[in-house]
Amino acid sequence: MTAMLMRTSLLCLSLLAFVSLPSSAQSARPRPPAVTAMEVYRSPTCGCCGKWVDHVKAAGFSPAVHQVDDVSPVKTKGGVPGDLQSCHTALIGGYVIEGHVPADVIQQLLTEKPNIAGVAVPGMPVGSPGMEQGPRKDPYEVIAFTKDGKRSVYAKR
Repeated sequence: MTAMLMRTSLLCLSLLAFVSLPSSAQSARPRPPAVTAMEVYRSPTCGCCGKWVDHVKAAGFSPAVHQVDDVSPVKTKGGVPGDLQSCHTALIGGYVIEGHVPADVIQQLLTEKPNIAGVAVPGMPVGSPGMEQGPRKDPYEVIAFTKDGKRSVYAKR
């Protein structure tokens, strides 16, 4: 009798685990970012900047877009090194986001909260968010930088 009770209990527990699986899988989905307010500075004539803004909106961010003729003062104030500069600059959660940084990397940055000034995708790599050109995706790195000039690879794509 005890063995049968144990088997029934194990069967019930297994069934319960199986039934609750969809809700477990659902919680594994990427969550919307906790910090969503973002300031984006871009040139009014740059089309790829608009596509990047659409990318971060789709990921749950709320970008306030400022179209300016000269983005360099924002880059300088944020400490973005000259060779890491790209076409647009965003500010979120105390960090500088330079160029075509993927939204999931921004989410990772806001979760991990590293002691850096920001992250950058130098240049405009084909296949990065906002720079899509069909199936082509060139490899690129997301570079973390500090105000005192230190750098490291934060992510690779």
